[in-house]
Amino acid sequence: MSIVLVGAFMAVLDSFVVIVAGPAIQADLGASGSELQWILAGYQLSFAVFLITGGRLGDIQGRKRMFIAGMTLFTLASVACAVSPTAACLIMARLVQGLGAALMLPQVYAVITVLVGEKDRHRAFGVLGVVIGLATIGGQLIGGLLIGADLFGSGWRPVFWINVPIGLITVLLAARHLPESRAALARRLDIPGVVVLSAALFLLSFPLIQGHEAGWPRWAWACLAASALGFALFVHIERRTGHRGGDPLLRISLFATRSFSVGIVLVLALYAVLTSYYLVLSIALQDGLGMSALEAGLVYTPAAVTFFVFSMIASRLVPKHGRRVLEIGAIVLAAGYASTAIVLAGGLPFKPAVVIPTLMLQSVGGGLLITPSLNAVLRRIDPSDAGIASGVLSTAQQVGGALGVAIIGVVFSNSFHPSTQDRTEPAAHALAMSSLSTLIAAIAATVLVYLLPNSPHAATDTK
Repeated sequence: MSIVLVGAFMAVLDSFVVIVAGPAIQADLGASGSELQWILAGYQLSFAVFLITGGRLGDIQGRKRMFIAGMTLFTLASVACAVSPTAACLIMARLVQGLGAALMLPQVYAVITVLVGEKDRHRAFGVLGVVIGLATIGGQLIGGLLIGADLFGSGWRPVFWINVPIGLITVLLAARHLPESRAALARRLDIPGVVVLSAALFLLSFPLIQGHEAGWPRWAWACLAASALGFALFVHIERRTGHRGGDPLLRISLFATRSFSVGIVLVLALYAVLTSYYLVLSIALQDGLGMSALEAGLVYTPAAVTFFVFSMIASRLVPKHGRRVLEIGAIVLAAGYASTAIVLAGGLPFKPAVVIPTLMLQSVGGGLLITPSLNAVLRRIDPSDAGIASGVLSTAQQVGGALGVAIIGVVFSNSFHPSTQDRTEPAAHALAMSSLSTLIAAIAATVLVYLLPNSPHAATDTK
């Protein structure tokens, strides 16, 4: 558990730790605005596109083998990022780094599903949820600390160098201690399925990541429409492959399990909330209040601690109280976003002391809801499908994050109109509008929680 959780933390962290390094990278490498956008988004793009394929490769080739391969590739790509002399080199290294993460992260979920007994699995997923949440919330804080330290005058490069010793140690420990597992019936990789699904995910993810910066031109909408056709074609290919007795990349029948199908949509909604909100909060604190990246990260710290505590509490409450814990978490999460909107729109000054309590309320709900939701998706999945199901789950997290950033980013940018005299009030207004928009996603997540199967013993039973 400790070994694979390190991989999960690193994979998620590198989606966020680079955000605060953007200005330093741009100044040092002379990157253009579009190049900087690709440095930030290239990792997320390759990460999202290859997650399902990475999960299936784990089923076929072995989860230990693919975890080590992914971590090795991720670590080597981190070295390439740290020594990149130009923006173009850094973009290419980030794309490869995302591929390494896509090979690694699905194995984390699969290892837990296969190797941890059902009795203890909810706690294992609880810890995994904590790790992912802390990596998401703490990424910008860690990036701010590393850049502020300016180790050996290296500027932004330590945000990548830090991956190297951790990655090497993790590979060595995984080779020695991580047991191997694979799906008994998985024979070979479904190449047509891989090609069509990768194309569909690219056509979906690319406009979500780049569309806002480009002003949502026609090509962005054309890509989204084409992605829908791509997913329809993928479903047709997978069904035909299954009917012919082949080995499909994804068994469509997985979605007949209500805990899996509803849980995937729930995870997509939750990660749309989690990712987007902390990005616009960072912008509001830095552009509105003039905080440094480190100071903005410190504002998140109480929320991160609260998230950790209530995630641990949730792992102990769910076995006794079932879905009720998730229901309470969803309601509190929505109340947290509502409280932020109310205090900012109600005329209270936009100060850390005002928003920190509302952020902590959000984290109470998030801790009770987000960590058990991971187990909700995978609890009833057959071990032979653990890798591919984990890939679908990881993809939902990444696509949800990109979707949330695209939507909430538009709301924030359209609401933030600073003047030379005052930036605080416009930032407070924009954050309030973003909080209301995020509240809608939180309400949708609440409805989805009530659609999950329930039993007196566990929140995620399908009976």
